[in-house]
Amino acid sequence: MTCFGVIDDLKGTPRVPEEEEDEAQVEASLDELIAKKADRPAPVDEDDDDEVMLAMSRDESKEPLTTRVLPVQQNEFICKSCYLVKHRSQLADQRRTLCRDCA
Repeated sequence: MTCFGVIDDLKGTPRVPEEEEDEAQVEASLDELIAKKADRPAPVDEDDDDEVMLAMSRDESKEPLTTRVLPVQQNEFICKSCYLVKHRSQLADQRRTLCRDCA
């Protein structure tokens, strides 16, 4: 008897159980996936892109802001769901102050 405890009755040779064959196939496919992953180029780090954008905008940050922010006008409202300033014609629910998109 082998350590697996299974012997082919006709030939007397050890037979590998199906579970071990499945495990061997899984191991082989895992090895293939690892090899394919090693061949791929390294992913680009998105943090580096953000740092480049920040470095480019540093000169622009010295410029004064020219945008003037106005308070909400009488013909506008702020939707309580999406927090966007909308024209009164977009008001769908006056009690809950919801726009047409959120109602």
